Amino acid sequence: QVHLVESGGGLVPPGGSLKLSCAASGIIFSHYAMGWFRQAPGKQREWVASINSNLDTHYADFVKGRFTISRDDANNTVYMEMISLKPEDTAVYYCKPLSINSWGQGTQVTVSP
Repeated sequence: QVHLVESGGGLVPPGGSLKLSCAASGIIFSHYAMGWFRQAPGKQREWVASINSNLDTHYADFVKGRFTISRDDANNTVYMEMISLKPEDTAVYYCKPLSINSWGQGTQVTVSP
């Protein structure tokens, strides 16, 4: 059973930066495409970015040019570096393998003056 632990969230002002981490266990990490998702208050969870085992990356239009997803297969970790953060980026951020329906506890990102 996959276990996911997200970290790195926090409170930052508009224009600020954060780097999220997600440690995975219980799977052969390098075999899986990984994704970041987010859920803002009162909204549905949405896909943000993904990276496959060949390091191909894809981004939602609303984060292109601002967020960068990466992975470290040696440490079973996926990252997301976020710059130029906007108030509308405020949400709980989650990671998971794209082909497995299992979620961690998420990490809160709040962008506010």
